[in-house]
Amino acid sequence: MKMYILIKDDVPQGFAMLAAAHASLAAYLKFADQAEIKEWLSGPFYKVVCKVNAKEFETAKTFEKSVLLTESALDNQEVAIAFCPRQEWPKPFRFYKLYK
Repeated sequence: MKMYILIKDDVPQGFAMLAAAHASLAAYLKFADQAEIKEWLSGPFYKVVCKVNAKEFETAKTFEKSVLLTESALDNQEVAIAFCPRQEWPKPFRFYKLYK
């Protein structure tokens, strides 16, 4: 089980760090009653943070069980998407670049 967090590549690094932390918590809170969260918490709760371009970000917004995050200090710009943990992921997730 993995939780994916996608950060837009134009977000300054400091805000990206905050967005990743907020995204993890937001996804946990939004999906706390889901079986996937309970299973994820029972084992190692892996998180994968990726940096995506604008097109990848827009495509990712169409996938189910996600939470979209904005940053007020950046004029409420969309900065991250966090997904409920799952075993199987749509094909594009295999190609997203890890945030380094």
